[in-house]
Amino acid sequence: MKSGKKISLLGGWSQTKADFMLGIVAMTWGSSYLLMKIGLGGISPYTIIALRFGIAFIAVALLFAKRLKNTTKKIIMHSALLGLMLFGLFAFLLHGMQSTTASNAGFLTSTTVVFVPIFNALIIKKMPARPVIAGCLVTLTGIALLSLQGSLVLHSGDALCLIGAVSYAFYIILTDVYSKKEEGLLLGIWQLGFAALYGFIMSLIFETPSLPQSMAQWGAILGLALICSGFGFVVQPVAQKYTTPEHTGLLFALEPVFSAVLAYIFIGEKLSTQGYTGAVLVMLGVVIASVLSKDRDTDNESQLKVHAKVLKGGKAAALLQHE
Repeated sequence: MKSGKKISLLGGWSQTKADFMLGIVAMTWGSSYLLMKIGLGGISPYTIIALRFGIAFIAVALLFAKRLKNTTKKIIMHSALLGLMLFGLFAFLLHGMQSTTASNAGFLTSTTVVFVPIFNALIIKKMPARPVIAGCLVTLTGIALLSLQGSLVLHSGDALCLIGAVSYAFYIILTDVYSKKEEGLLLGIWQLGFAALYGFIMSLIFETPSLPQSMAQWGAILGLALICSGFGFVVQPVAQKYTTPEHTGLLFALEPVFSAVLAYIFIGEKLSTQGYTGAVLVMLGVVIASVLSKDRDTDNESQLKVHAKVLKGGKAAALLQHE
């Protein structure tokens, strides 16, 4: 426990700050569906990925050029895998959005909030805390109400978005593991480069690469590159070092809520009563999982310290160190 506190103080981060920054990331990603739809109007999916992450990588690498000298082989290897998960997410999502509705795509991609605790529980062989499970169920219900206005029938586009959500869940879990071992900033930078590389290779094989043909398309690509990718995917691995994968997945479930808010502000799109109910449930689910599980962790830590004082043995010290 002590070592974790030192890291947090040295980095100027706490779990509260990390969760807040991940919420900001989710807010920036709330605009991504609109921008991707604009891009798909004249640019092929793999080319969008190559341009989006390529521009983001160049911008962030130039901004933090001095830090790149600290790159290690492990960072490159881990970033290559994270970049592959990112590429998978957007490859499946962009192809899926060509043959399904935006509401279905948003809901199915947001099922990451359910996949993360399930996969994480299978990996560590431990059930998630009950507040996390309850938060997931409430949040998933909210996402369904917010995103779905009709019945959900799993067509080919829906299936692709669902596979993208699975890829995203593994990305969040792997980011949680690697960001606690390596410098999060460098992981964030290099993963952008690898995602761009995979997109460029696939565009050469399956598409005819082309640049945006209008100001609207350029605006969409630059927005996706600099805001959604350059900011979002660099901040995420830094922040995840100080929070849990379950909290990350739940906070990212706020993305459709922010998307609805931005749509109302910029294009006057209003939600139905069902939609507003879903938005409230999403935020309630995040509060249940983050606040109640944090209280439970504090209680467990206090009880463990009391037990250690009573036992006064090497076994208790080892247990404390393990926790």
